[in-house]
Amino acid sequence: MTDPIADYLTRLRNAIMAHHRVVEVPASNLKKEITKILFEKGYILNYKFVEDGPQGSIKVALKYDPQTKANAIKCLKRVSTPGLRKYAGYKEMPRVINGLGIAILSTSKGVMTNKEAADLKIGGEVLCYVY
Repeated sequence: MTDPIADYLTRLRNAIMAHHRVVEVPASNLKKEITKILFEKGYILNYKFVEDGPQGSIKVALKYDPQTKANAIKCLKRVSTPGLRKYAGYKEMPRVINGLGIAILSTSKGVMTNKEAADLKIGGEVLCYVY
């Protein structure tokens, strides 16, 4: 597998389209940080890190509206790929749906959203857009 972050996002997208409650993905430190951000921003209901074997896994409980059965995540889009990296400085930070969505960045201070990175005045690699 050449792009584990794209695989992670694709597994989440597929589970959303199939209306699954829980999805299990192989764990890595970067995926754990992305999952924490999705939970903090209210895009997923809950998550749990399972330590089994050398790698472990992440169980993600997806969030649906009780009445309309619509998911909290409308779109997960991978931006920076192994073949074409995308970087952004703090002055040209991407705005997702005019500030309604978030961009997840990998910076020198760790993985964070575009708003947090702009406040700290640091740039980084734009991993994905979520809205």
